[in-house]
Amino acid sequence: MPFSPLPRLSFGVGDRFAHQAEAQLAAFERLAAEGVVVAPVWNKSNREHGFVGSEPPSVLEAAAAAVAKRGWPHPWFVDADHIRLETVDRFLESSDFFTIDVADSIGKQAPATEIATFVARHPELTRTLHIAGVADALHLTADIVAAIAGKYLLAAREAGAIHRHIAARKGERGFVTEVSMDETDSPQTPRELLVILCLLADERVPLDTIAPKFTGRFNKGVDYVGDLAAFEREFNDDIAVLSHAASAYGLPAGIKLSVHSGSDKFSLYPLIRRAIERTGAGVHVKTAGTTWLEELIGLSEAGGDGLALAREIYGYALGHVDELCAPYAAVIDIDRTQLPTAAEVASWEGPRLAAAIRHLPADSRFNPHIRQLLHVSFKVAAKAGRRYTDLLVAHRDIVGRQVTENLYERHLRPLFAPQLGSDA
Repeated sequence: MPFSPLPRLSFGVGDRFAHQAEAQLAAFERLAAEGVVVAPVWNKSNREHGFVGSEPPSVLEAAAAAVAKRGWPHPWFVDADHIRLETVDRFLESSDFFTIDVADSIGKQAPATEIATFVARHPELTRTLHIAGVADALHLTADIVAAIAGKYLLAAREAGAIHRHIAARKGERGFVTEVSMDETDSPQTPRELLVILCLLADERVPLDTIAPKFTGRFNKGVDYVGDLAAFEREFNDDIAVLSHAASAYGLPAGIKLSVHSGSDKFSLYPLIRRAIERTGAGVHVKTAGTTWLEELIGLSEAGGDGLALAREIYGYALGHVDELCAPYAAVIDIDRTQLPTAAEVASWEGPRLAAAIRHLPADSRFNPHIRQLLHVSFKVAAKAGRRYTDLLVAHRDIVGRQVTENLYERHLRPLFAPQLGSDA
């Protein structure tokens, strides 16, 4: 897997059962045929490998096979998603993109002497800053910088330690560095992001992309919930802060924002598109579980044994809601009164169940509560083992069609396709 620098536009795709890489790549090919090349980034976290019983090399093997078979000539990557120091080693040989997750260190108070040293080293931060592209001046004082550093200094130090660990073992082989700070309680303001970037630069982390926590709810597999105007202002401010920090602190000139839990944030896509078209900035949008949901949609549409298993998975998930939802409680909002009984779903024909899962909000049959529950229930399919994956093979065409159409029509085109126009 020869390494290429991360292009301006990239999009993360998950393939939890390693059967859809070709179908996913087909969507990127369709976009490239329209003149826009977006780099696919296959991602799978340590937790997801644990749930499914897979190993990190399987992601590389599936992606490489798809790239070779389809003759994809552009950059592509394999992301060690949300890795920590204790989990990174198993990803070293098969990944060239590392999402360094330091959320657990955010808020752990750094020693006062180290905070004071940081503030003294950066007097340029302790004033009101007028940054081109930021809507309002960033008001910073020594006390404010100290408070922000106290919250994020240890997280930046952890990111530095993990990056150095990867670099020492990868040697001359290049890799993409992303730092993830999105899995925390509070969004980072633009002035916090500036201090965070300074902290990471001091740790000599050559950031390609950073994933802050944005304002609003980024629930799994459904649309954004929040103030769209506030998100757009924050996103544009963050782009400007990244540009300023790259110049001021020697970070890579192409550093870009990463939007995590970006899958199906349809209302945000026009805002992101407008920002990157206006500024020329790049973006990385990370998605994952929607591919597994498209598999369920395809099996439902296929009828027969595929539909039977999709119904069974829903029935099991409904009976184990607490267990399945607990790991994802912060990123799902399920109204259990809106979940139909297993008996009712067992009476549905394939197109009816598919429509309940497929994310078309204008379709009266769509049920976001069913969708979210099934999104976090992929380990139920993993328990089914060969029964599930054999059905994916048997219904490869119809499942693959769902995967390609979903990725291309509902994600890549709204974000990037040229014919939509700048005000799409």
